[in-house]
Amino acid sequence: MKNKTLVLGASENPSRYSNMAVKKLLSKGQSVIALGKVKGNVDGVEILTEKPATDEIDTVTLYLNPLHQQPYYDYILSLKPRRIIFNPGTENEELESLAQKNGIEPIEACTLVMLSTGQY
Repeated sequence: MKNKTLVLGASENPSRYSNMAVKKLLSKGQSVIALGKVKGNVDGVEILTEKPATDEIDTVTLYLNPLHQQPYYDYILSLKPRRIIFNPGTENEELESLAQKNGIEPIEACTLVMLSTGQY
């Protein structure tokens, strides 16, 4: 069963929204995989720098601006997640269109707000 969230653009920096998202996801009992440019750790979740092979991803939540998303298109689509959350500043018509064509729901929203309001 798919039940994990991939945080793409993860950071050890506690002032980054991706860091806050990992912590909030964990506090809500969600399983998290963190993928970033620099190895690190957020509350026991290792930040990976290589794309992990998995078929358990339910949600991809983006914390990369659109210019940095393109190298991840094929990877994201190959995960076959149920949805991709485009957090503020990550909106990307091209990737949203590709997602829809592959049966993946694109959502322009804030993961932190969704978690806080019970919409996740």
